[in-house]
Amino acid sequence: MPDPVRALPALARVARRHGPAGVALVAWTVLAYRRVRRQLARGGLDAVCLPAPPPGGTDALVRRALRRADGNCLESALVLQRWYARGRVCRTVVIGVSAPGDDFHAHAWLDGDDDPHRHELAELLRRPAPAAWLP
Repeated sequence: MPDPVRALPALARVARRHGPAGVALVAWTVLAYRRVRRQLARGGLDAVCLPAPPPGGTDALVRRALRRADGNCLESALVLQRWYARGRVCRTVVIGVSAPGDDFHAHAWLDGDDDPHRHELAELLRRPAPAAWLP
């Protein structure tokens, strides 16, 4: 979890640059990532249900908030997928895995993103945005 004392200057910068809409989007992003983490632990991908994000802001602001919140790749991809769905952009979450062995790992990203790890992984699952997320 991020240090609240260190987060205050970053939140003040968001307020100066993006106004109240930016602060609302950052708050939504952090709460959404925490909700996704809980929902994945309780019921897997099918349990993920996020409210619509507030209007305004950019995907870059959402991505920065996710980096500061220290979400993992799957949580981040699902939150971004929900953010894009608000704007009627259907993005697919892709989950890939490496070959079995000592250095086995999995990774998730949004289809179409320039992710440096995607070329070394075999796709295991593609999850389009739920229809309920698209207005």
